[in-house]
Amino acid sequence: MLNQEQLIEKVKNYNPFVKPETLSKAYSFAVKAHKNQKRDSGDPYLIHPVAVADILSDLKLDSATIATGLLHDTIEDTKITYNTVEKEFGKEVADLVEGVTKISRLEGKVTPNSKAENFRKLILATSKDIRVLLVKIADRLHNIKSCA
Repeated sequence: MLNQEQLIEKVKNYNPFVKPETLSKAYSFAVKAHKNQKRDSGDPYLIHPVAVADILSDLKLDSATIATGLLHDTIEDTKITYNTVEKEFGKEVADLVEGVTKISRLEGKVTPNSKAENFRKLILATSKDIRVLLVKIADRLHNIKSCA
């Protein structure tokens, strides 16, 4: 698992405009938000959002998207609200986190008889920013990798 400094350095290697304070704050926020949570494997939950942020940095995405990767489960899985994320990280990051949360909620409503095309249209209709889908894909990728 990347620590805070390693993640920031990784992003700095491809993005001279990185906002290290945003990534540092998001990393620390995720640590606090998920401190008592565990994955099904028994590992600390923090491993997951850090791995998602790592995947996003492999794709050379911007600071807001990587911060979203770190925060993507905070609204869904903790007591943290959209307003708290907006206050701490701004509307852009809050909207991205909320978008990922909405997709997760939609996934829970899919039935075995639903058609993939209708679900695809629903996701695209609710996602105003492609970065939401990139975070969700990175989330799924890490979940698949960690189950193997």
